[in-house]
Amino acid sequence: MVIPHRIWEYVAAAMVIILAPGPSVLFVIARAVAWGRKTAVFTVLGNVTGAFTLSALVAVGFGPILQRSEIIYNAVQWAGGLYLVYLGIDAIRQRRDDAHDMTNQGPIQPGRLRSMRDGFWVGALNPKGLVFYAAVLPQFIDRDRGSVTAQLLLLGAIFSILALISDGSWGLLAGTARNWLATDAKRLERLRATGGTVMITLGTLVIIAALRHALS
Repeated sequence: MVIPHRIWEYVAAAMVIILAPGPSVLFVIARAVAWGRKTAVFTVLGNVTGAFTLSALVAVGFGPILQRSEIIYNAVQWAGGLYLVYLGIDAIRQRRDDAHDMTNQGPIQPGRLRSMRDGFWVGALNPKGLVFYAAVLPQFIDRDRGSVTAQLLLLGAIFSILALISDGSWGLLAGTARNWLATDAKRLERLRATGGTVMITLGTLVIIAALRHALS
């Protein structure tokens, strides 16, 4: 197994995107606010499983292509960076609606399996995760040192472990402070806006990195 030499830079970048309150984090917080810590923890387990499944599909599908084509490698970075900026702007614009959705999870508490199932689909269909795996993650691989697919799988697994720790902490914290969060929608709006700002920043950095690579 080839370990990319920029592994610690990758860990730092991964933590930035994981900590940013995107769809997965917001869903976990919503479950925690509505139903408490146990439901949130099972939601996180399903979410991380879905996220790793997504990363594996991206690795298997994009790995061989990225290893062979410089043009596609650059195009993915540009497209991913622009889409991250779009997601960030949309998150800020929709922050009030998102805050309302987070405090309206329905009248029936989901069981463990349903919590994991719902979390799985949120993680597997998370656009922020897809963009990260396809556009940000490839920047940290060593294309000339071995299988790109294997490196992408390794980095995806690291991302999932970090997400398990971070999202689990979000769930436990939100479950503990559920009354405090649920009584003021402005707090949830600010949380969503912060996540949007982080995504815009990360998308801009991806575009800058792609531009530097094109000019080098």
